[in-house]
Amino acid sequence: MYRVAVITLSDSAYAGSRADLSGPVIVAAVEAAGYDVVHTAILPDEEAQLKSALISLCDGNQADLIFTTGGTGFSPRDRTPEATSAAIERPAPGIAEAMRYASLAITPRAMLSRATAGIRKGTLIVNLPGSPKAVQECLDYILPSLAHGLEILKGDTGNCAR
Repeated sequence: MYRVAVITLSDSAYAGSRADLSGPVIVAAVEAAGYDVVHTAILPDEEAQLKSALISLCDGNQADLIFTTGGTGFSPRDRTPEATSAAIERPAPGIAEAMRYASLAITPRAMLSRATAGIRKGTLIVNLPGSPKAVQECLDYILPSLAHGLEILKGDTGNCAR
């Protein structure tokens, strides 16, 4: 069972003026897929704060997989991809490309996503959109393949099925 951390990036949810709707969608989806959610947080749209949180979770070996939600658009405050890129050691561009590909079948606005993904130490970090509907659609598409990626990342290739 892989350990998952979920971080929501939203100034308004952090301030308590709006409910976090996407974080709970991630938690429900990954738990249904057999993952263990070990950490959840709501942070403001602050690049340095997210970068620090990602590094702490990865370097402390607290999670095998981190999902962020929010902050991947064109708003000046949307800095999640920059914080993630600053924290990772190795990019995993196919994950974000796959999410955009799947989402483009639903809406042409998917091309506006700046989401990224990558690896730091033994942890995979994936940026998800901020919309609960888009989060669910992306997870439906990528979750089945992520387990294989995590097996390889963790060196558990004996259980890898093609």
